[in-house]
Amino acid sequence: MTAKLKNIKVVVSDLDGTLLNPQHRISAYTKSIFQELHNQNYLIVVATGRHHLDAMAIIETLEVPVYLVSSNGARIHSPEKEELFSFNLDSDIVKAALNVDIDPEITVVLFKENVWQTNKVSEKLNAFQSELKYHPELVDYKTLDDFGAIKIFFSCDDHEKLVKLKDAILVNSSEHLHHAFSLPTCLEFMDKSIDKAVAIERVLEKRGFTLKEAISFGDGFNDVQMLSASGKGLIMGNAPILLKETLPDLEVIKTNAEDGVARYIASKILDKELIGG
Repeated sequence: MTAKLKNIKVVVSDLDGTLLNPQHRISAYTKSIFQELHNQNYLIVVATGRHHLDAMAIIETLEVPVYLVSSNGARIHSPEKEELFSFNLDSDIVKAALNVDIDPEITVVLFKENVWQTNKVSEKLNAFQSELKYHPELVDYKTLDDFGAIKIFFSCDDHEKLVKLKDAILVNSSEHLHHAFSLPTCLEFMDKSIDKAVAIERVLEKRGFTLKEAISFGDGFNDVQMLSASGKGLIMGNAPILLKETLPDLEVIKTNAEDGVARYIASKILDKELIGG
């Protein structure tokens, strides 16, 4: 193990495209590696764009204590599911952001506390949940009264349509909102104060660590600050080429289909003999 990795006390991972395989599940091998991390007293943080109800159902399958940063940093929960931090977008700010021409092919979602409000029910988005814990609610945004939300989410198979929408929203909302493409098909808007890295720092400060003592794994543009600020940031092999070009100094590891996170941890952090190599 290199000296730099010997200083690592915290393991941080994104979910989709990173810790989860292409079927949106945690493999048995990955579970075994994270249980060994816990046994060796590493602090584990999952940082995701997913809503906390959705993400909690996933990380429970690891069967180890995990701090959860969700909605790109708008929520933080302890391993005991205690809410440690929350932030919601004001209704007027969300309403102003949506006051643009939106292509009918684009699915619009507002992340609420207990439901996600959407202009169309998407089986593709539902497929991200193997067990539906966070339910969709079909709404007409033209008649909606309360636009308050944790974050704004757009989905479309045509990336260029999302880029056009992003530019339109930022014309009037850049003072309050910033954006990220968690996937080329997924555009998200959060309050300018909200970012995974900021939320992770809140967790680590509580536990007496810094991001320089953390290794982090990610595959999306909502992971950029997290990856850049960590002691060791690693990009998934399945990440978009543009992300790899944005962070050219960071190492690229195996894909999520190959259990890239777990295999890197096994070979570079854990005693391989303890886990059978």
